[in-house]
Amino acid sequence: MIRTTVLAVLLAASFPAFATEQAKAKPDLAKAKEIAEGVCVACHGADGNSPAPANPILAGQISEYLYKQLSNFKAADGKPAVRNNAIMGGMVAALSDEDMRNLAAYFSQQKMKPSLAKEEKLLAEGKTLWRMGDFEKGIPACAGCHGPAGAGLPVQYPRLAGQYAEYTASQLKTFRSHERANDSEKVMRTIAGKLSDHQIAAVAEYAAGLR
Repeated sequence: MIRTTVLAVLLAASFPAFATEQAKAKPDLAKAKEIAEGVCVACHGADGNSPAPANPILAGQISEYLYKQLSNFKAADGKPAVRNNAIMGGMVAALSDEDMRNLAAYFSQQKMKPSLAKEEKLLAEGKTLWRMGDFEKGIPACAGCHGPAGAGLPVQYPRLAGQYAEYTASQLKTFRSHERANDSEKVMRTIAGKLSDHQIAAVAEYAAGLR
């Protein structure tokens, strides 16, 4: 009886702390929506469906990936941002860690309006690279990390299906030049370094048409 009582007391004492952590972990989507409509809308659209192919579609993207990118754009502790971008650096400067988590959750829950593949002549080569890679050049299949349908892998790899081909291609090129260097273990920099401009265009076009 005593053990049961003690256990009940301990559980009751720990519950408020647990509830607090749960509340803290739950994203404030209403606050995120305000930030999206006031700050993000011009480049990414209020719902994360970017109106311009130079800017990525954020709607439906993996929450953990979005949070990582927002964090990487932000300079902290006197150190430069891991991902150097003057525009995004300015946008995230006033955002708290909680704001970035909220935004990541908000955009991940929006319905994506996917882009379309436009250059049919590139699709066959893009499909081969996506599914099989290029053995002779040491290029692995994109599907190995981003999935056969381009849905990505939570926490580790982003969704690429339906993303603007122009944006995907530009990011592959910045990885290739090491202008973008926030990839774990230099994975994307290594792979992109082996891709030609034509191959980049082909795989980006194929990804745009994935669903």
